[in-house]
Amino acid sequence: MTTVVENPLRAGSRSEAQPQPATLVIFGATGDLTKRKLIPALYNLAIDGHLPPNFSVIGFARRDWTDEFFRNEMCEGIKEFSRRPFDQNLWNTFSQSLHFLSSNFDQPEGYKELQSCLDRFDEERGTPGSRLYYLSTPPSYYPTIIENLGEAGLSGRMARRNEGAYSRIIIEKPFGHDLESAIALNDQLHQVFTEQQIYRIDHYLGKETVQNILVLRFANGMFEPMWDRRYIDHVQITAAESVGVETRGGYYEESGALRDMVQSHLLQLLNLVAMEPPVAFDADAVRDEKVKVLKSIRPIRGNLVAEQVVRGQYDAGSVAGKEMTAYRDEEKVSSESSTETYVAMKLFVDNWRWQGVPFYLRTGKSLTKRVTEIAIQFKQPPLALFKGAENQSSMEPNVLALRIQPDEGISLKVLAKTPGTRLNIRPVKMEFLYGSSFGEDPPEAYERLLLDSMIGDSTLFTRSDEVETAWSFVTDILETWAQMPAPRFPNYESGAWGPREADRLLYRDNREWRWP
Repeated sequence: MTTVVENPLRAGSRSEAQPQPATLVIFGATGDLTKRKLIPALYNLAIDGHLPPNFSVIGFARRDWTDEFFRNEMCEGIKEFSRRPFDQNLWNTFSQSLHFLSSNFDQPEGYKELQSCLDRFDEERGTPGSRLYYLSTPPSYYPTIIENLGEAGLSGRMARRNEGAYSRIIIEKPFGHDLESAIALNDQLHQVFTEQQIYRIDHYLGKETVQNILVLRFANGMFEPMWDRRYIDHVQITAAESVGVETRGGYYEESGALRDMVQSHLLQLLNLVAMEPPVAFDADAVRDEKVKVLKSIRPIRGNLVAEQVVRGQYDAGSVAGKEMTAYRDEEKVSSESSTETYVAMKLFVDNWRWQGVPFYLRTGKSLTKRVTEIAIQFKQPPLALFKGAENQSSMEPNVLALRIQPDEGISLKVLAKTPGTRLNIRPVKMEFLYGSSFGEDPPEAYERLLLDSMIGDSTLFTRSDEVETAWSFVTDILETWAQMPAPRFPNYESGAWGPREADRLLYRDNREWRWP
């Protein structure tokens, strides 16, 4: 008989959280997000026992689909995109919770029919009346859907409901196009939903390594005392993608890398690296500290934009042997487009902890490889003691790297003496990988975020003031760009790490980008 040896590192790793039965309404359910991410995430939650057996899903979209067709499409999505193998027996049960309602988003009759479906499911499945509304549509439809939910009385804000029942709305990014539009969208939401009902989703915050930043910082006595301007030389945050815009040319022409990545993902990562310890590990306490960081970022305006921000656009080239098209030749992209597909910037957080420490952020498409990481480079100690050592050029500073994707994990670069009679010092890595250490890959970000939204934990979702403060910083740069001539695009080849101007951004400070 074979004895199964449990991995001790996984002890206690299973969450005991169990949401109450509810109905999830996905607006725009015929889009890629539902098939690639949302339904596979729910399926995996069901495998782990986190989904109540009488949980229901209603796909709400314009296409004339039936329940059966919707289920078949989602079945194919699970087979292709789920991180867990397909289980026919589980699918037979899970699929019965999937339903489809065909309606235009601006059609009041569709919302009346939705109300009837929700009431019927409550009666048939014994659910208490809890609702989740997921807006998986282009942002232009957000105001229409929000208004119609309010007109139909579906928000649950004022309705008398069963004890413990809830109504929540989950909104995908981009949340607004600039500061003015973000404020307007928040105002409209608050007319229909309370702030406690609103869950603004940023899937980066659902990744295990991102969540582990707080644990690494505040649960380890070896890091927290050194986590400030006295010991840290600078911080680099990289979100590189090896693909181009692919089929999203129309969206990207209106967005660009600054809106698409910096305003949300990169500033969220910056918040978690730079924030002060919250008074408690709950939603408002954590988000209070994140807002403080955003308010402490030194504005980049006027001439400072040219000095501290670099924008780029990819040309043709090759990535990992695959020929890549220039951005201006992509579908639905103008042949004279001045939209940036790359942004690098240097910014400062003007508070006691970080005064004078530069944060370097960069993101781009069609780069050398796909990688997202945070690298904290510590200051070099005096090395006079080792002036006789060989290979002094290899005596690099210590770097703590937090890999967000792919291969989530943490590495620490330290200096060590090589074996032998001579004093030869080289950098070595101490590395921790989630997959190998815990024996399985971490859950997908959407699994964690969907579960949290069902439970009512908004810690990993953004609050209205957080969104508006981030947009305030980014809008300053956008407004300055609008008054400046665009760079000579394209200015970097596909497969490169970005334009040369981004390298010079660090060279001027006697630093260089880390090549992960």
